[in-house]
Amino acid sequence: MIRLIFAVTVVLSLLSAPLAAQSPDQPSGTIAVEDSATKDAAIAVRIRDILAELGGYEDVTVTVSSGIVTLRGTTLDHATATRLNEIAGRVEGVVAIENEVTETTDVVKRLNPAIERFWARTKQMLAYLPLLAVAVFAFAVVVAFGFFLARRRRPWDDIAPNAFIADLYRQLVRIASVLAGLVVALDVLGAMALLSTILGAAGIIGLAIGFAVRDTVENFIASIMLSIRQPFRPNDSIEIAGDEGKVIRLTSRATILLNWDGNHVRIPNSTVFKSRILNYSRNPERRFKYQVSAAYGTDLAFALQLAHDTVAALPFVLDSPAVNVWIDELGGSDITLTVTGWINQQDTSILQARSEAIRQTLLAFEAAGIEMPEPTYRILTSPLETAAPAGPTAPEPSLPEVPVPEPALNVEATAELELERIVAQEREETKDDDLLNREGAVHE
Repeated sequence: MIRLIFAVTVVLSLLSAPLAAQSPDQPSGTIAVEDSATKDAAIAVRIRDILAELGGYEDVTVTVSSGIVTLRGTTLDHATATRLNEIAGRVEGVVAIENEVTETTDVVKRLNPAIERFWARTKQMLAYLPLLAVAVFAFAVVVAFGFFLARRRRPWDDIAPNAFIADLYRQLVRIASVLAGLVVALDVLGAMALLSTILGAAGIIGLAIGFAVRDTVENFIASIMLSIRQPFRPNDSIEIAGDEGKVIRLTSRATILLNWDGNHVRIPNSTVFKSRILNYSRNPERRFKYQVSAAYGTDLAFALQLAHDTVAALPFVLDSPAVNVWIDELGGSDITLTVTGWINQQDTSILQARSEAIRQTLLAFEAAGIEMPEPTYRILTSPLETAAPAGPTAPEPSLPEVPVPEPALNVEATAELELERIVAQEREETKDDDLLNREGAVHE
């Protein structure tokens, strides 16, 4: 029984020996039976020669006994010490490796490699200086040529619809010249692979900046679109987002209006581009509209015809489109008539024309005896109150004399002409900062 146990133990020990030899830091393969001091010395010499050629292992000692390599000493870092296992394990005849090498803590030894690398890179940079000078010169030549083209008035002023777009073309040429110069310089230095990194970083930075200044970018794009489309001209009377006035100019940031009170109104171009624009000056013919009332019992056909003839007879009212009058609604004490007429707003003030038409209509209704009643209110009194005794009946007031219709007043557009003079003065002071084309067509 004892012999059986001894035999099993021997077999297991023989089987476990190859498994231990498979450690990743130890050499693999079978172990030779013979052992010789000459072979150990040869292994030690070979490992020392390899370490001497590699450098960085000056403080490492190598001893070999029965194929077992023992390494002692210090290295600069852990990776260098670990590499010793790989080097020694590849030498023929090595059975096992005992690596007792540690990292050095000597400050001088740790700093020397860094200093050597610094001087090596400095020498390399000095060697690159002539090539770098050529690359910088090539970059400067390409950029200078691009900026020279951008400074020329032609062909940019010829192909651009306005000065703003021409400046935009020039800016694009400058940017393209800088990119082209960068490509040429990197090609001279042999660093074209760096270009994709630069462009990628620029794209990410540009995306971040775009989100940060989204409103500014939106306003800039709107300025480009408005300068191309030209939706209005200088001195046009327009309404944008509730603001009315005459157009002074269109800049790269805002549209400037002169409102009817003589104040400047700056509307961001992004708002102008997205808003409904009501242009009163696009069509020289413009309609005015007002309402008059007549009492119940009035001959409405006669009242309609009288209002029509009165307005149509005014010298500033156009024959075509014709004057129009209709019954609009029935009130509690009167009937409302609506009157419309057309004028040429380039010669006639819309406000003065409407005012004069109302005045002439009132005079005509009074002359014809058409009553325009005031609002009537019905008052209910308490039945307990005693009615006052009726007094003598007051005589009915005599009808006033019918006034003779007066001639039409002056309705020339003098106020509009004064506003146009102010706008012209403003445009003359800032004529270089306007994107509107005075003679250009208005695009719908």
